[in-house]
Amino acid sequence: MSTATLLLFILASAVAIITPGPTTLLAMSNGSRHGVRAASWGMAGAVLADLILVGSVASGLGVVLAASEVAFQVIKWVGAAYLAYLGWKMLRSDGALVLPSAATDIERPAGLALGMRSFLVALTNPKALLFMSAFLPQFIDPQAPLLVQYAIVAGVLATINVLTMLVYAVLGAQMVRVFRGSGLRWLNRVCGGVMIGLAGMLAVYRRGAG
Repeated sequence: MSTATLLLFILASAVAIITPGPTTLLAMSNGSRHGVRAASWGMAGAVLADLILVGSVASGLGVVLAASEVAFQVIKWVGAAYLAYLGWKMLRSDGALVLPSAATDIERPAGLALGMRSFLVALTNPKALLFMSAFLPQFIDPQAPLLVQYAIVAGVLATINVLTMLVYAVLGAQMVRVFRGSGLRWLNRVCGGVMIGLAGMLAVYRRGAG
């Protein structure tokens, strides 16, 4: 992979990742509810899912899963149902949030739950699998060592993902201080509504639809 190719990959990946989506909304929600430090559990879960997806593409499994209509439909409906569930929970939230400045370190079981939530959201998004299966190979030089190139690609994606989710988590934590009370309940409802909307879009998503 040449330097020019790597820079192009970084730019293209940044554009795709920065666009608001389920994992970034979760990062914002986690940051507003639990603080940035606790939100890092969710970031770790999302990055782990991305690394698994990159690994599946590198091993050829991503192409197989993307080509399988049964696997595609199963992943799609599981992902849509889980997004809808998370959105509904946000809508039903009572808005009782903890100010990050006053919060203590989140307990490990709760942190693992945040991580698992983001992990499942990222892993059950068939659009991400299709995107990586079609997108990543374009930047890989088949004449060069593949393992090194995919390791670089994975590192770039992980770095951009972490930085993006960190920004969203900090934004959520800052919104806690700005809005407080009813404003925070409004934030939960907006995020919940968007999550349900994303679930609906995922449910009607078809191959080749974009």
